[in-house]
Amino acid sequence: MSAGREGKVYAELFRLNGRTALVTGGSRGIGFACAEALGEAGARIAISARSLDEGEKAVGQLRQKGIEAIYLPADISNEAEAQQVVKEAAAELGGLDILVNNAGIARHCDSLKLKPETWDEVINTNLTGLFWCCRAAIETMATAGRGSIVNIGSISGYISNLPQNQVAYNASKAGVHMLTKSLAGEFARSNIRINAVAPGYIETAMTQGGLGDPEWSKIWLGMTPLGRAGKSSEVAAAVLFLVSDAASYITGSVLTIDGGYTIH
Repeated sequence: MSAGREGKVYAELFRLNGRTALVTGGSRGIGFACAEALGEAGARIAISARSLDEGEKAVGQLRQKGIEAIYLPADISNEAEAQQVVKEAAAELGGLDILVNNAGIARHCDSLKLKPETWDEVINTNLTGLFWCCRAAIETMATAGRGSIVNIGSISGYISNLPQNQVAYNASKAGVHMLTKSLAGEFARSNIRINAVAPGYIETAMTQGGLGDPEWSKIWLGMTPLGRAGKSSEVAAAVLFLVSDAASYITGSVLTIDGGYTIH
């Protein structure tokens, strides 16, 4: 069998045995798929979500698969809760090796009708709260001398979507991409790798309405060369790669997972 870095069999580079991970927004969609992928690779998992019922249900599903998992309630749009849930995860799991920042919301609205509270809701959840989670995780990881963070960005950080108007969401995801690069450069010497993924249209609760709309889905899928929406598992597989030793020389990157949407 072929051997990779440090004599490991290549397949072993993707294993996360003995590592711990927190996935924010981990009760459904992309977040749950990430928790599942990391757990199947051997990591002990903490998921955070605002909904107690959804969080406990998700943990139950993970445990049925033999994954060691706990649920921690948190609303990361609140600075104190964002930082506290990271500290709680580290305490409950016995350290924190991996953070996947998935929690996020989208609001469609014409810019001239956008209310200040809606802008704040999106930015505070998707960008500001993500930063506080990163900072708390980095403090823990720096002490341990290693760590990996993956932030969930979006193709909306690159392009202005059609036909929906969503200026706050687009701005927040562009911010996630640059925040990722900035933190990656700042903490590379601490052996902390920080990357992001930029999904296109993925089959989740967030996109269900748009994919079910004949006009929207015609545009979305018509502009996607592969001709279909992606699956949460396809994003989770990329996240698994980025947090694993297989990506040990990758930091500050934003990996696009969009069926070719942004090649135009």
